[in-house]
Amino acid sequence: MDRNLKRFWLCASFRTCFGRLTWITTTEEIDFIIELVPGTKSISIPPYRMAPRELEELRKRLQELSEKGFITPSISPWGALRSVCEEEGRYFETCIDYRQLNKVTVKNKYPLPRIDDLFDQLRGAQFFSKIDLRSGYHQLRIREDDRYITAFSTRYGHYQFTVMPFGLTNAPAMFMDLMHRVMRPYLDRFVIVFIDDILVYSKTREDHEQHLRETLQTLREHRLYAKFSKCEFWLSEVKFLGHVVGAAGIAVDPAKIQAILDWPAPTSVTEIRSFLGLAGYYRRFVKDFSKIASPMTKLTQKDVKFHWSDECEEAFAQLKKLLTTAPVLILSEAGKGFMVYTDASRMGLGCVLMQEKWYKVAYASRHQDT
Repeated sequence: MDRNLKRFWLCASFRTCFGRLTWITTTEEIDFIIELVPGTKSISIPPYRMAPRELEELRKRLQELSEKGFITPSISPWGALRSVCEEEGRYFETCIDYRQLNKVTVKNKYPLPRIDDLFDQLRGAQFFSKIDLRSGYHQLRIREDDRYITAFSTRYGHYQFTVMPFGLTNAPAMFMDLMHRVMRPYLDRFVIVFIDDILVYSKTREDHEQHLRETLQTLREHRLYAKFSKCEFWLSEVKFLGHVVGAAGIAVDPAKIQAILDWPAPTSVTEIRSFLGLAGYYRRFVKDFSKIASPMTKLTQKDVKFHWSDECEEAFAQLKKLLTTAPVLILSEAGKGFMVYTDASRMGLGCVLMQEKWYKVAYASRHQDT
């Protein structure tokens, strides 16, 4: 059978994995639980005025969620604010503002995996498939006794969720818990998962076909659904979690770096922290990241007056330049020796981890207070 046709039939044989998501079809693996801080009283915020086009978009979205069974009418004393915002000239629904609820919610400490730990599992892989779960959070039901807490107010009525909405503080941790339970037999063997993103990886075509079958079969058994249009299969190189991963190693995703290149010079401490948070996601690709960023980092310290100096501007521009020319880092192999090259100065500490013929695995650095 032609290889491309064989791949098509593989997906077609699991077409129910790509079906329409409704409350009836959601997984019953675990329920989402909301635990409030003892003594908490209900919080309700009235809806604000909206423009006609915003109201029309809101009405459509409420109807869609109601038809799927994701929301029901509510008489709850709780009431969060639902908003609609504009992007590129068109209106679209964003999310409910659950910040007040999040402040009084007991935090779920289930850990999210480290990105570098996930990528370490990909060494030697030649074939990749990426599976994007459909409306991921909506696939997890809320415990019936907790649904009233998710209530929100709109011009068209008071509603509450039956499935986990976006914006709740414990949503990422709870969904990560779900996916680990479901995929545990395959984790670190041929599947890595980060919340609702699934990556299947294999060393051979034959292995990859079998790994895909097992992964899709598991999703079907646990009633988890993927969005076919956002899935990618049988790739030799894949974009995943802001990186480009292939047999040669791991690189930064140019599309993600563009946001850093377009970032204007910070005008406040908050903007500096936001920029360094985004750029710092790729610090393993940049030699002496902390040293270079130190003029900006100093401005975030307590009792330091904000002044965007020429030194800050130079560091800002240098980080942008280095990220656009960042090297491809190899995925280290167990059982082979490592080499660490270190460097120290009054400004900071730096090192690079290498393996086999001086191939770079990662950079690391730390700023020194002077």
